Amino acid sequence: MKIGVFICTSCNIGERLEVSELEAAAQDQGAQFAASREFLCSKEGCQFINETIKNEGLEAVAICACSPRVNYDVFNFGKVAVERVNLREGVVWSRFPVPGEGEESVDDSKEVAEGVTFKDELMALAKDYVRMGVAKLQSYKHPEPYKPEEEISKTVLVIGGGVAGMTAALEVARAGHPAIIVEKEKELGGFVARMKAQVKAEPPFDGISEPVTGKLISEVQGNENITVYTGAQVTSIKGAPGLFTVTIKKAGGEEEVKVGAIVVAAGWKPYDASKLEDLGYGKFADVVTNVEFEEMCAKGELKRKSSGEPVKSVLFVQCAGQRDENHLPYCSSVCCLVSLKQARYVREADPEAKAYIIYKDMRTVGAYEDFYRAMQDDPGVFLTKGEVKEIREEDGRLVVKVDQTLFGEEIEIPVDMVVLATGMVPATAEDPIIPLEYRQGHGFPELELFYGFADSNYICFPYETRRTGIYAAGAVHQPMTVFQAMEDAAGAALKALQCLKAIEMGHAVHPRTWDFAYPEWDLKMCTQCKRCTEECPFGALDETEDGTPMPNPTRCRRCGTCFGACPQRIINFKDYSIDMVTQMIKACEMPEPDYGLYRVLALVCENDAYPALDMAAYRRLNLPVAFRVIPVRCLGAVNVSFVKDAMSKGFDGVLLLGCKFGENYQCHFIKGSELANRRMENVAETLQQLALETERVTLEIVAIDEVEKLPQIMNKFVEFLQEYGESPFKGW
Repeated sequence: MKIGVFICTSCNIGERLEVSELEAAAQDQGAQFAASREFLCSKEGCQFINETIKNEGLEAVAICACSPRVNYDVFNFGKVAVERVNLREGVVWSRFPVPGEGEESVDDSKEVAEGVTFKDELMALAKDYVRMGVAKLQSYKHPEPYKPEEEISKTVLVIGGGVAGMTAALEVARAGHPAIIVEKEKELGGFVARMKAQVKAEPPFDGISEPVTGKLISEVQGNENITVYTGAQVTSIKGAPGLFTVTIKKAGGEEEVKVGAIVVAAGWKPYDASKLEDLGYGKFADVVTNVEFEEMCAKGELKRKSSGEPVKSVLFVQCAGQRDENHLPYCSSVCCLVSLKQARYVREADPEAKAYIIYKDMRTVGAYEDFYRAMQDDPGVFLTKGEVKEIREEDGRLVVKVDQTLFGEEIEIPVDMVVLATGMVPATAEDPIIPLEYRQGHGFPELELFYGFADSNYICFPYETRRTGIYAAGAVHQPMTVFQAMEDAAGAALKALQCLKAIEMGHAVHPRTWDFAYPEWDLKMCTQCKRCTEECPFGALDETEDGTPMPNPTRCRRCGTCFGACPQRIINFKDYSIDMVTQMIKACEMPEPDYGLYRVLALVCENDAYPALDMAAYRRLNLPVAFRVIPVRCLGAVNVSFVKDAMSKGFDGVLLLGCKFGENYQCHFIKGSELANRRMENVAETLQQLALETERVTLEIVAIDEVEKLPQIMNKFVEFLQEYGESPFKGW
């Protein structure tokens, strides 16, 4: 590759750095052309780069200017490879000498070691970054879009025919794609079809309206782009996005269909109330669940089960078996709204009837607060915070004892009926729903604290599951109202179509939607250790019988976890390889030993930690000049060989900066930081082989907004290394 290096002199770069020395460093590293100019991002600057590319026949360019996170649309030169060298945020906006006592200004000539000024160290950092940029381009190969040999399917399969499923199918059909609905019941509609009414989904949100299912069913049945299977079930899903083969079991046999993407909208089921004997369910005929009460009202049968007499008073017990570690530890979000709606039924059926709602906390999210206020104004509806201590039967009526009320005293309420607001359990909790023929097993992988809901990355990508091309919508995603489920389904449907478009164009889906590269295996060197197939967060790999990985490129998110897992280093991307990172590490120059000058390699997650470093620069926070930062796709993509190469080179330490993992994980690729943390055992073994202290390599987690933590983390690590002293490999 013929490489050109362009150095911007604006934004303080030319003021604080000797640009001519950077040009020389680039050419010493092997760049065929080096030049500097102010405002490279300007129209004139880009024109200069374009003309130079043409005149010099450049195949790759290193733009030594601002962070790669800005102006990424400006520095686009067609088929010419572009590497962004971060001199602005990474050097001149974030490295300053520490002023001595009484000093009021920054002095670039301040000494940091005997005979070495801060300016020397700042230039050493900038030169290393320029050399690293050139070294990266020297190993760069142009990625080629992945085009499956088989024609991809543009059909979207929707599992579930409730409001979420029908909405998803209609959105797909409106976009011009075929949709298939598979519903296990004999009719479409799900739970909403069995409801008397729903809370209004448009302003003012203070009343109830007819369920939307009738309208949706009519639209689905009248749409030629939608095929409906009722009384049917998906029994097998093979293949990959764009190339799924789905087996549907129906009356009369099985049928195979080809689909490109899948929306799982299988809905929910009520919590098993037979486990709530302490609240009288199964013991007293007039203790029913909210679902049973809804069905009674829908049929116009609001009568006591015990006697058939009209119901004159109803008490609703909120969080029945919810927010309880012995039952459902979570809140189902919509139950308070449902009880308020059902209290409206009671009042409309008989203006003299009374409704009592006993709650732990009343939760009516968003605009539905208006409905809560409307029900508070109803003189026949009584609400209090409290804890139900006992339900007993006296003189043919139920008596509910309530403690810890807003009145500050224990009360007893005689009523005709008690309704238990039981929670929503996702259909995916016990049944995998998506019977995947994947190496990692059926269904969605379990994530901590998801309680059977279809896992997704709520912070970054709320529709995506850990199975590429398969999207969750509605109550399998999280508890939600009818209106919310319809909105959620529309989002999931559009994400499914986005996935199909990405496959058609040959690039990755979320979060690296622009990435045309994909991992490639040199299987001649594979030892069948299975680390890549086991650790892939997205189940992108299957296996042969002997354990050889079988890649499925359209399942891949390009996170590089397999790349980081492989001990043989045989997995690489054309534009992101083991050799590329190794050469970047080797391009850094080490100071002579015993100068008291430290070098630390930071392998930094590009999704959280790297943006945080940029934001630290915008705030002019001072970071140690000892650090050389290499962004990685994810900490899961850090191969142990990077640590070995860095320590062998003479780096005094290695800092891994990644996203939070565990219960409150924030990793874009779900498990990357967690996997990197597990691999620290392998890192320790490597350091022991080099006769180095294991503490010289550490992992820290940082959220994108924890900018103030970065100087503390980095300075503390440098101080820690100074206690151990310089690396014995320095100077070799």
